[in-house]
Amino acid sequence: MPPMSQQVQDQNKDSIIRELFKAGAHFGLARRRRHPSVSSFIFGFKNKTAIINLEETVKSMVEANKFVSDLASEGKKVLFVGNKNEAQEIVRRFADSIDMPYVNERWIGGTFTNFPEIKKRVNRLLEIKDQEEKGELGKYTKKERGVIAKEKKDLERYFEGIIGMEKLPAAIVVIDSDAESIAVTEAKQRGVKIVALASSDCNINGIDYPVVANDAQVSSITFFLKSITEAYKEGKKLQVAKEEIKAKEVKSEETKVEKVEAN
Repeated sequence: MPPMSQQVQDQNKDSIIRELFKAGAHFGLARRRRHPSVSSFIFGFKNKTAIINLEETVKSMVEANKFVSDLASEGKKVLFVGNKNEAQEIVRRFADSIDMPYVNERWIGGTFTNFPEIKKRVNRLLEIKDQEEKGELGKYTKKERGVIAKEKKDLERYFEGIIGMEKLPAAIVVIDSDAESIAVTEAKQRGVKIVALASSDCNINGIDYPVVANDAQVSSITFFLKSITEAYKEGKKLQVAKEEIKAKEVKSEETKVEKVEAN
């Protein structure tokens, strides 16, 4: 009989596999669309549809979660990217839940490779919002206010999710690495790590942490992002704990110095 710790691990793995199965994460795409890079993740085919090996999916999820948790424990940011219809709202919701930036409408070319220019667009959005709050738009004509309103709407659509992103993130979390190929390419160029939910049609070569599973079903996307965000939350707890310990150590040293000086 395996040791108790191993039994617990096996039970947890089996539980996760059951949850993934219920989420439909095992359904890939047609055989003819299978990319060679995911071959080791494919269990077989049923009615010409790829069936993904969820045991391999769980292994890759564990690695991805560990990586994301470590980033959080170091106070680093991740950017969530998912612009397909099935992913848009889920990406926004989970990114907001951990106060992380996101892109869920369209990846604007140059977001990473020409970041200073992107920051100008974000700053313009903040400028318009600030003018609104201060009631300063009244100085413009009705026509000018209409132009500004349209500009604001467009800026919000594409840049609202990255307002708090002052510099490039440590990693991106992508839904469908093929659909977000421009984001993936820019991340590689700028040395930003990539975590991706990728189905059987995706080229996962060059993806740092690929999680091969259904990337088009809402339940599968939700399961993946929930797992990632929970891992990030755990990492943040570690960061807070480390900061508290450091603060106590600093306070202790200050107290010692005060006592020495007092003597």
